[in-house]
Amino acid sequence: MKNKIAIATLALAISIGSISCKKNISDADLQKTSTTIVSSNSAASVEVIDGTAHLSGTFNSEAERDEMIANLKKTEGVKDVMDMTTISKPVVTTSAVDPEMLQKVQDAVKDFPSVTVGIVNGELTLTGDVSSIQARKIKESVDALKLGKVNYNYTVK
Repeated sequence: MKNKIAIATLALAISIGSISCKKNISDADLQKTSTTIVSSNSAASVEVIDGTAHLSGTFNSEAERDEMIANLKKTEGVKDVMDMTTISKPVVTTSAVDPEMLQKVQDAVKDFPSVTVGIVNGELTLTGDVSSIQARKIKESVDALKLGKVNYNYTVK
């Protein structure tokens, strides 16, 4: 009976010893590996603390972020991934000026070749060099269209 207890105790000690001797990967090594994985996105970074990868930065889509997290979780030695990222909102550039409105203004000032019609900061803007009589005629023509705010940035000579 003593032999069986001794053998069981010895087997238990060996199994506990082998579990505790499991190879531990240092945070520095994990940092190098994780940084290599994250380097595909220049707007993201990772920091490894106690085997946990802390992912931060900006991603273009959730799918891109989820793929990065999955790749980090596959890394041997990484226990968990903390997601501290944001998803960038798509930049939509729209003009507050309707193309039809722009065409109407261009038609209204077509007799004044020195005047240019354009959109500056989302607002309809007239630029160029005109006389005071031309400036008055242009303003009357454009105001008759009832377009709202128009910037008259032309030079009156």
